[in-house]
Amino acid sequence: MRLGDRPIKRAGVVALLASVSLVLGAAPGDGPPLPERMADTGGGTQLITAQAPRTSSTTGRVTWWDRRGGRWVKAGSAPARFGSGGLAEGRSRKQGTNTTPTGLYDLPYAFGIEKAPPGTHVRYRPVRRNSWWCQDNDSRAYNRWTEPRPADCRATEAEHLITYGTQYAYAYVIGFNYARPVRERGAGIFLHVDGRGATAGCVSVPRDAMRRILTWADPERAPHIAIGTRSGPTAITRY
Repeated sequence: MRLGDRPIKRAGVVALLASVSLVLGAAPGDGPPLPERMADTGGGTQLITAQAPRTSSTTGRVTWWDRRGGRWVKAGSAPARFGSGGLAEGRSRKQGTNTTPTGLYDLPYAFGIEKAPPGTHVRYRPVRRNSWWCQDNDSRAYNRWTEPRPADCRATEAEHLITYGTQYAYAYVIGFNYARPVRERGAGIFLHVDGRGATAGCVSVPRDAMRRILTWADPERAPHIAIGTRSGPTAITRY
């Protein structure tokens, strides 16, 4: 191989390509950055990908991306945890299975027991003593934040948000089954701070990563989250 009549050693070419790959947010040999291989990224210029090796996995990786100059560039990355039941196709998921729903979703707003990190631009709701998330299929408030908990939402079928001091120190609502809730499909799916282990269906990341995501996200850039696996029917590249 020659460039400007000067021979280039193969090792130098490999190093150059590796450097370009890292700048674009892809590891050497991986090809284009993950969002470039997706059918749909939500139409905005910010994207979070939450990818697991397979549907039985309870761990994987969350990466957040910016679209700049017509390309997706990695802005940050962190280890992630998924549901104790693994992952399941969002359109056919069943409530109570502890599975994380795959698919592409918007991110309506964030919330937390602690104050929003400095520089947060997304809508951020403070958790209060009477803040609940209703998961009661018989309630009119199904899959909604409520203050206080309505009479038709049983306490045993709702999350008292303030009792999750670690996980909900910071959280971001994932728009799964949110705009037009389907009963029995699932409620209360968030991106939040890691607890002790796998989640009940949410996606979790270390506390510092959650803070970084909140200060990175810009509602004017329409951030979305894509959840999926590396391959198969639930591959993240399908969305």
